Amino acid sequence: MKTTIKKMLTIMLAAFMVLSLAACGTKTSDNGSGDPQNMDEAVEMYKKLMDQENEILSQNKELWEKVFMAANKRDMTLQEDGKNYGDFLLDTIEFAKDDFTDKEYKILKEGAEKIKELEDQLAALEEKFPGVGEKANGNTSGTQSVPADSVNSQKFPAFDGKTLDGKKVDGEKLFSGNKVTVVNFWFTTCKPCVGELGYLEKLNSKLAKQGGEVIGINSYTLDGDKTTIKEAKELLAKKGVTYKNVWFKSDSEAGKFTEGIYSFPTTYVVDQNGNIVGDPIVGGITSAEQKEALSKLIDKAMKNSN
Repeated sequence: MKTTIKKMLTIMLAAFMVLSLAACGTKTSDNGSGDPQNMDEAVEMYKKLMDQENEILSQNKELWEKVFMAANKRDMTLQEDGKNYGDFLLDTIEFAKDDFTDKEYKILKEGAEKIKELEDQLAALEEKFPGVGEKANGNTSGTQSVPADSVNSQKFPAFDGKTLDGKKVDGEKLFSGNKVTVVNFWFTTCKPCVGELGYLEKLNSKLAKQGGEVIGINSYTLDGDKTTIKEAKELLAKKGVTYKNVWFKSDSEAGKFTEGIYSFPTTYVVDQNGNIVGDPIVGGITSAEQKEALSKLIDKAMKNSN
């Protein structure tokens, strides 16, 4: 379990970098002030700010991994809604101050303070240009479009698991009982993961009328870890999520499959025969492009089930 958690924490950093990654060469406003005057300029500035966050995290990756490990160790993994991500990092660094040398502490604190400033600027852009984050994140390199007619012959790995409430789940029966199953891999402190929960809840309600469902697999809950299950349940309840979230053993085929995922969130579509349809959608399903890609995969899975 310790190995799994450590890997998940490394993945958490990678996931946040996926959210933050943006194209270089951002242009400033034509009026020379640096303030965006329209949505296109706002999107470019948003990308530039995210790129700066990515640079801060990538320069000292091993140190940031220690920060996230400290957060997990001290049960500080649940970020409050509306809280600046920089504040979350600063709180964790301060709480774990004894784990770092003076030099490491200084590097981390300066980095977190800069991230806090950047997050404030991102929030200001969101307020002035609603939807700018969705447009910017919809074009990051961590997202993937999926051909509508692509079908992957790979079976989703078999598993015997449980819901977060302890009810047994047979993976084979789960898939065969649905015309389509949307499987979403996420974890509690992944910002884009949490950001798409509301959309997935609405999607689950829609699919229920068509003989399908959404299930979530929180990577922190593998092996039935009680602390992380509690955190996941609290967050899901807070977000009004009712669809199944499942855990299984990390040494199972599905567990090994989960540990092979390096970008979060990642979403798979599985047909009634347990086959993975197309390629996974990597990144938050918040942009129109991502939603369209998922819809096409769902339609393909439904046809496979007829």
